Amino acid sequence: MAKIKSVFVCSECGYESPKWYGKCPSCGNWNTMQEEIKETAKASAVSQRRISAYTKPVSVNDISTKDEERFDTGFNELNRVLGGGIVKGSLVLLGGDPGIGKSTILMQICKNLSNLNILYVSGEESKRQLKLRADRLGLTDSNLMIMTETDVEIITEEIKNQKPDLVMIDSIQTMIISELTSSAGSITQVRESTNLIMHTAKDYDIPVMVVGHVNKEGSIAGPKVLEHIVDTVLYFEGDKQMSCRILRAVKNRFGSTNEIGVFEMTDKGLLEVENPSKMMLSGRPKGVSGTVVTCSLEGTRPILTEIQGLATQSGYGNPRRMSTGFDYNRLSMLLAVLEKRAGYYFNNMDAFVNIVGGLRIDEPAVDLAICMALISSLKDTPVLENAVVFGEVGLAGEIRSISQAQQRVSEAVRLGFDKIVLPYHNAKNVDKMGAEVIGVKNLRQAFEAISE
Repeated sequence: MAKIKSVFVCSECGYESPKWYGKCPSCGNWNTMQEEIKETAKASAVSQRRISAYTKPVSVNDISTKDEERFDTGFNELNRVLGGGIVKGSLVLLGGDPGIGKSTILMQICKNLSNLNILYVSGEESKRQLKLRADRLGLTDSNLMIMTETDVEIITEEIKNQKPDLVMIDSIQTMIISELTSSAGSITQVRESTNLIMHTAKDYDIPVMVVGHVNKEGSIAGPKVLEHIVDTVLYFEGDKQMSCRILRAVKNRFGSTNEIGVFEMTDKGLLEVENPSKMMLSGRPKGVSGTVVTCSLEGTRPILTEIQGLATQSGYGNPRRMSTGFDYNRLSMLLAVLEKRAGYYFNNMDAFVNIVGGLRIDEPAVDLAICMALISSLKDTPVLENAVVFGEVGLAGEIRSISQAQQRVSEAVRLGFDKIVLPYHNAKNVDKMGAEVIGVKNLRQAFEAISE
């Protein structure tokens, strides 16, 4: 009979220890050591996997990539995020909040790739539930095979027998290896299940798309090594109460990282938004203070976004600072720069910043637009409706140059904006394209250029 012992495993890095630690000795995170039951006499299924043939090293010049083929998903936005489509033998991890649209987009990919043999494995839903979703999304004529199973060894055996063109697994947290005693969703089960699926995908050159649940912090549940194993990590972002969905690539071995795709959730499923700038600016109020248009760069795509700022008299001793879609600490820094360097005082004002449309923007190029929105609200002075503002703000109050200024100017002109306010050093090197391009060196110059 196998001996059973208890071990403590870090949920972030997978470090194992016979005793509990408040702080993981490996990655240094606190309160991540979780207890698991482990049989000492049994090794994992992955460790027992025999290598069928010895793989000899070859010269890099002898490796050909001419026959590389990507499957067109039917979504231009998804193809953009993946780097051109689904690569054969790749392992794609799709994460997001519950109800955000992960299972929906997988079923729609099945609809678009109806000419391929697809194996859809679900550990959460019954075959009837999957059939109802397929009917709702209009999936009728398809080579889709449904399998409701949670044992990874049975699933991989079925993949070896069928050799489908594409495999989808929903979700990895429900998958188990029967030889392991830990429960589904535990660190060991998630890690070993993903390893077995990964080896099967590489051995048979079959692409696999895997759904991953997220925890309350927003990261994918399970060990961090899960994201290292897969080839591509995609995150679905957005408020479930809103129709806009952002699909972001945070890791991609076959394309650009931090690329995004924009979708809209409807009763017919997810619809791709080919012009996200136009959608983000729809419903923008006119003649109202505290609203400014900026251009952020998401991967290789420039997107015009509305920034809203609100400054109001505080009713408390400590004024409130709140931000949605923008880093709170950077907002505090910009408020300090506005007071110290530009003479706009917010010490007795509550300050709020909102990125319209559910976007999350981290690049410093939107600093100037944040400052302009706050100043506009503080002075209750609307800014020009035809103006676009972008630039980085330094601690000395200077406007610093940014990257890809020409792409931002081109996107603004394409959507009808004819007044561009940007850093002085960028203004000297961009093609104006018929618009009025104003280079500014400080915050006061910028606000004078866009105020009505």
